[in-house]
Amino acid sequence: MLQLLQSIFDGISIGSVLLLSALGLAIVFGLMGVINLAHGELMMLGAYTTFVVQNIAKAILPEFKPTAEAGFLGNAIAFVVSREMYIFYALIAAFIVAGLVGLALERGAIRFLYGRPLETLLATWGVSLILRELVRSINTLLAIAIALFCLLFFGALTVLRRNPIVVPRWAIPANVAISGAITFVAGLLMANTKKDFFVKPWFSARNVDVTAPNWLLQEPIKFPLGAESFPLPRTRLFIIALTILCVLGTYFFLNYTDWGLRIRAVTQNRSMSSCLGIPTAKVDALTFAVGSGLAGIAGCAIAMLGSVGPNTGQNYIVDTFMVVVLGGVGNLLGTILAAMAIGTVSFLIGSGTLVTLSQPIEALKPLTEILTFFSTTSMAKVLVFALIIAFLQVKPAGIFAPKGRTAEI
Repeated sequence: MLQLLQSIFDGISIGSVLLLSALGLAIVFGLMGVINLAHGELMMLGAYTTFVVQNIAKAILPEFKPTAEAGFLGNAIAFVVSREMYIFYALIAAFIVAGLVGLALERGAIRFLYGRPLETLLATWGVSLILRELVRSINTLLAIAIALFCLLFFGALTVLRRNPIVVPRWAIPANVAISGAITFVAGLLMANTKKDFFVKPWFSARNVDVTAPNWLLQEPIKFPLGAESFPLPRTRLFIIALTILCVLGTYFFLNYTDWGLRIRAVTQNRSMSSCLGIPTAKVDALTFAVGSGLAGIAGCAIAMLGSVGPNTGQNYIVDTFMVVVLGGVGNLLGTILAAMAIGTVSFLIGSGTLVTLSQPIEALKPLTEILTFFSTTSMAKVLVFALIIAFLQVKPAGIFAPKGRTAEI
């Protein structure tokens, strides 16, 4: 019994990570009908943002050293401004960074592709490749060049659009060429200084490690169960609590705020919403930014479970899509149930818990042999995917029927 409860807890913690990953996708894919293959890379950006915030906190924030003289209030203030709180700063930063990248993606590409799922899929796949290579190659010189180009291009574009004279069609290509030429020359001048500061990669292709705060690395909390107890790691409890907060926040945002109601209205009937004066373009951009920001928070969570690399998001993207599809596209409750089911079943099978429980029962010997064959992490995932496919044969719409724009495709 103790082993079963411990395995269920571990499975729920894995399901929480899946739910956190799928929450943003449930909004973008479920409500907007956009197949965003760059969702994993947005999570990866959130994980790298956590790594950067961690290093900045270590450099500028003091360690937390409680003293009896400071009292409770003084120690609480010292704790808030110490590096022990960096994970909360990282969550905010990850949400903002991923949200801004998602907003740029929606404004730059996705908004031209609504209602064209194949083109959307190819475009977001290309963006995912660009983001992965960008993380591998980014250095100070490249960052300055990108910032300078954006400043010149969008600055000139803003000036042109404010001009009452109609902008000729050749102005935009000319703007790209002039901005690119100035950026290229500036880049050459900086590269000729031959200073490592400009060309040293920030991250490279190597994985980087994010260390959880000390208060999450302390001894696991012991949950008493009769004469025994099983440990509950603080990091996993934090991820579960973070997931619950994100789910509640998303539910509150979609159901009790003006912009949340506008998002629901646009996803259910875009034409009628537009006729009633709802700015559908702004709603689309906000929806995509919120979904992307949630992906950044998911990246912050998975950064505490292992090392972070350019391919980190790819490890979760398939599972995330399976959660959304199994739960019923566009249904928050279905997403929660699907994430918990996939996480728990995967861990129970992959950890060999079901094998251990079924071995003493002679009548279950054939089942035990099958479970033994699948009692590894990779094989458990294969079996879970097979079960999901079988389930979708019976209920193609998932646990709950799809809602939103996807249901109309």
